[in-house]
Amino acid sequence: MTMNNVGRPTAPVAANSATVSTFTGNLGLAIEEPLLFEVGRADVTGVDLEDIGAFEPRLGGLVRTVPVDLPGLTEPETMRHYVRLSRQNYAIDLGLYPLGSCTMKHNPRLNEAMARLPGFADVHPLQPLSTVSGAVELVAELGRWLLELTGMASVAMSPKAGAHGEMCGMATIKAAIADRGEARDVVLVPESAHGTNPATAAQLGFRVVGVPARADGTVDPEEVKKRLGPDVAAIMLTNPNTCGLFERNIIEIAEAVHAAGAYFYADGANFNAIVGKVRPGDLGVDAMHINLHKTFSTPHGGGGPGAGPVVLSDRLARYAPVPFVRFGQDGAAEFVETRKAAGERGLKPFGRITAFHGQMGMFVRALAYMLSHGADGLKQASEDAVLAANYVKASLKDVMTVAFPDRPAMHEVLFDDRFLEGTGVTTLDFAKAMIDEGYHPMTMYFPLVVHGALLIEPTESESKASLDQFIGTLRHLAEKAKSGDVAAFKAAPQLAPRRRVDETLAARQPKLAHQG
Repeated sequence: MTMNNVGRPTAPVAANSATVSTFTGNLGLAIEEPLLFEVGRADVTGVDLEDIGAFEPRLGGLVRTVPVDLPGLTEPETMRHYVRLSRQNYAIDLGLYPLGSCTMKHNPRLNEAMARLPGFADVHPLQPLSTVSGAVELVAELGRWLLELTGMASVAMSPKAGAHGEMCGMATIKAAIADRGEARDVVLVPESAHGTNPATAAQLGFRVVGVPARADGTVDPEEVKKRLGPDVAAIMLTNPNTCGLFERNIIEIAEAVHAAGAYFYADGANFNAIVGKVRPGDLGVDAMHINLHKTFSTPHGGGGPGAGPVVLSDRLARYAPVPFVRFGQDGAAEFVETRKAAGERGLKPFGRITAFHGQMGMFVRALAYMLSHGADGLKQASEDAVLAANYVKASLKDVMTVAFPDRPAMHEVLFDDRFLEGTGVTTLDFAKAMIDEGYHPMTMYFPLVVHGALLIEPTESESKASLDQFIGTLRHLAEKAKSGDVAAFKAAPQLAPRRRVDETLAARQPKLAHQG
């Protein structure tokens, strides 16, 4: 059996550590699946290919000099391999997915049915505009809903993800500053911000200056004011923040930022907590990206799909990128594709942030979610998400330590590892033990402002029965850790297809090619 550098087995566990063993290594329908290279052979192919004969390659020095070394598989072998792997994945369709900061909510099947309708599912970005009028109108209608929900003046629909939206919003701010003839190059980023915020600012050439968090996990407006000056371009603030708390001084912060001639960028990743309750535009926000794939359904695990439209205030609207869709004076949706066309309307777009217009499938799903819920339903979803997080907080505060107990949680609740002090059990051990109980772990060690963080976001999707089972599981594990059963935590997970691996080594020295 293979061992990692801390002496824990990484190979499959025979019969899930039980006494039963099988000839195949399979445990009923829990089928042991080897690597793709172990299923097929590089010297065979699963299809018949004619000999291509002699030909003159046009790749110059890029012609491959060694075999591609891909395994040859039949169609049944390929299909079974990926189906078996999919059965080993945890998903929101299997159970509660408590990742904090990620909003892994249920994706209504109505949304999927709408996204697969002809004219949406098969639309191509190079189609003539005359053939996609319905799709264009849908994008414009979705944009109208986003403006209504946020109280903003304009929206750029093209960004394809949250970080892409951040880039778009901050590029818009950079264009506005350049148009004013100013040389502001500093962006303020609170400690409680998402990690992509400082990365986005730095990539655009800004200097990042941190703003410390108060003891209660929020931003002190006085700390912001200390750092404001003629060189500050913007502040990037997440609200509700990554500690799951509402920034109660946000209006004061916005007023101070504007008085200094800077702009207010709000990270909208946590919009799920406040939809229908408060409009960011009313708080003084100038730009905010919205994760359609989080707030308006479709879990985004596995890297996609996503969409990150950016809403903009009057101060920034004219600098929004092309292409964009808006309702014209006659009420019809119009598609503005070039900077020249935008300039004819008195606008100054900073350019183009993506080749085409964004994620059509995500647009359809988001609008279907909005229309099926209605204004009152969207508000209730926010209220239920906040209620669920506070229910988890109240139910576990006696056995786990709440990071900020004196503030109500928003859509997610943050615990720290003080309840594990003296037990020999770490946050990682605790999370791995959750896998044996049938749960994907919550977000761990983030945000960094809290030691040993465990960030839980139950979302509005879960019933009370579902939450009670989850709460009961965490209570059981917390009490088990305090009872001194350290060995069980260090060995976890014992019932997963693979045992614990050295994740740091795997990240730093990944093996991305077939080894021999």
